[in-house]
This record gives sequence, structure tokens and C-alpha cells, in this order.
Amino acid sequence: MNIAPKFGPAFELETADAKGLDDLKLQAETCTRCDLYKNATQLVFGEGPRTADIVLVGEQPGDREDLAGKPFVGPAGRLLDQCLEEAGVDRSRCYVTNAVKHFKFEPRGKRRMHSKPNAGEIQRCAWWLGAELEILQPKLVVALGATALYSLLGPKVKVTAERGHVLQPANHPPVLVTIHPSYLLRIRDKEDANINRANFVKDLTNATAFQTN
Repeated sequence: MNIAPKFGPAFELETADAKGLDDLKLQAETCTRCDLYKNATQLVFGEGPRTADIVLVGEQPGDREDLAGKPFVGPAGRLLDQCLEEAGVDRSRCYVTNAVKHFKFEPRGKRRMHSKPNAGEIQRCAWWLGAELEILQPKLVVALGATALYSLLGPKVKVTAERGHVLQPANHPPVLVTIHPSYLLRIRDKEDANINRANFVKDLTNATAFQTN
């Protein structure tokens, strides 16, 4: 395990004060900390057991998640579930959430196309992610992609350099670095997609050591 010398906003900035996850979710539902709430259908809060050993952090809700009000219920979420099972990670004991809780998109005709959150939006939403992690006190946090990694460990830690590694920030849970499963869905070449999927499963197997029997 390598030392993480820097913190990101979820570990560094002030966070919401809540008695538990239900109270925190109630507070978050009226969030206006950035402008993303204006166009999103609803806030999409994290979901999973209070006793979760592992917290999986993605980027933001997608179109399906925005409509359903639940995280990781679209194609990337289904792929994540499959890969967790292949890696031997008990999905039922994981909490899933996002660095940003509202769907950011650009309209193209009738479609809503994903738009990457900016640093300010990530920092504002760290108010909620940091509080989730403070309440849950997980044994491991999995950063799924660059946005989640930025929120947890700041801008200098890169997915390409640290992928598959577990980094230990002082006084915070260790962070496993990997890609977001949506990346796999965008790969057109079948052989390339299979190789990257296998590598993603391999990354996730590093999480099994953090789930107790």
C-alpha cells in the first residue's frame, strides 16, 4: 500500500453535519450548493448498507440514474455489478455513490448527453461525499475514474499512474484507484474491450482483502 501525500476536497474540506445517512440524504435533497440542481430531475444520493466495508465512488448520475433517483442503475451500473461478482467482491456489502450528486448534461435534440463536472462542482459536492464517508467509516474506498479520484485525493493523483494501486491517505480510509465502468462501454473493438474488462476485474480483486468474513 502506497502513501497518498495529498487530500482531495472530500477529505480536506468541511462537510455536512448529520446524525446518520437518512438525515444526510434529507439535507442533500434540497441542495443548491452549485447550479446543477436547476436542470437535473432530482438529486441522486448514495445507496447501500450502513455497515458497508467498501464504498464505491463514481463520477455523477447518468440519465437513467437521474430519472430513477438511484445510483448505478444504468448500463455502467449493471456492468459494475457483473465485474464485482467476477472479482469476488460481495456487492450487497458495498455502498455506491458519486462524487457529484446531480446529473450534468447537454441537450441534443431529445437526448441528454453526459457533461463532465468541473472542479468547482466537485468541490461543492464534496460537502456530501465527505459526510457519507465520515458516517460510513469504510475499510476501503474505490475511486471509479478521474472525477472520483480528484474528489478523494486531489488533482495530482492520476488514474493512469495509480490504477490498481491502493493509496493510504493519513487518517482516512485507503483508496483503490481504477477506471469508471462506463469507459468499458465506450470501447468499440471487441478484443480491446475484453482486455480492459479483465483488467478492471483484476483491479477490483484488490478490494476483496477489505471485506471481512
